[in-house]
Amino acid sequence: MEYVLKTQNLQKKYRHFCALSGVDMNVPKGAVYGFVGKNGAGKTTLIRLICGLQDPTDGVYKLYGTMNKDKSIREARRRMGAVVEVPSLYPDLTARGNLEQQYRMLGLPNFDGIDEILKIIGLENTGKKRAKNFSLGMKQRLGIGVALCGNPDFLVLDEPINGLDPQGIIEIRELILKLNREKQITVLISSHILDELSKFATHYGFIDKGKILCEMSAEELEAKCRKCVRLKVTDMKALAKVLDEKELEYKIIDEEYCDVYSDPNLTDITLALINEHCELLSADKRDESLESFFIGLTGGEQNA
Repeated sequence: MEYVLKTQNLQKKYRHFCALSGVDMNVPKGAVYGFVGKNGAGKTTLIRLICGLQDPTDGVYKLYGTMNKDKSIREARRRMGAVVEVPSLYPDLTARGNLEQQYRMLGLPNFDGIDEILKIIGLENTGKKRAKNFSLGMKQRLGIGVALCGNPDFLVLDEPINGLDPQGIIEIRELILKLNREKQITVLISSHILDELSKFATHYGFIDKGKILCEMSAEELEAKCRKCVRLKVTDMKALAKVLDEKELEYKIIDEEYCDVYSDPNLTDITLALINEHCELLSADKRDESLESFFIGLTGGEQNA
């Protein structure tokens, strides 16, 4: 698998505070990578490091295969676009004026591409309206538009849906999906709004207290958070035989418990178990959300 970003034992310390502690992270090319963590977990610190805004205390990272200590890392970063913490906008300029200013800062020879960016971010009809009069959602989309100047193929977004109303969240989600699917842009998006991330992320990295707890694909996470009925029985071999005969998908937890997926007919299972001299002791429906999965992963309540 090809990776846009890989970090190894990445650390960042501020005097007596360790913001990142040995972070190993892998962002596959073409992914929408949901970077999940509580406020203060280290998400923004890591983003600032890979964007070159700060240097790591220890460890390394590779951007498109280029080590952060190599001189050519600047060229690799030119393939990135980023919105860190809050969009950097000129409040008295229009949407087009902000994009033109970014083109100048990047040293681009002309303004070709600005019309396309305005259309992509849905701000082509804002005319002379100044950025300071935009809604929060419009400002976020304009910030993403600024990050798209220079035609990057890796987009890093730090909490882009934080504080948005439901309509604003939908607009940002659709924009990210469009950029990923139509423009083949790899996206790293940090957020603590976990159930929203689950609607479009293809991969996840979970961070807590400066450490990556685990990484997984959306398919792997879905398998962990699937709806199921947890059965407790007196004879697991008998239950497995019954479930196999009924062609039901299941996972044995231990000698007593088994998760049966989808929506099994408990009456049929119970009657079949009686014939196998096995007793069904309990049946509990389980439907774990991404949020509850993360709370279980970190072992505590969220600080969202």
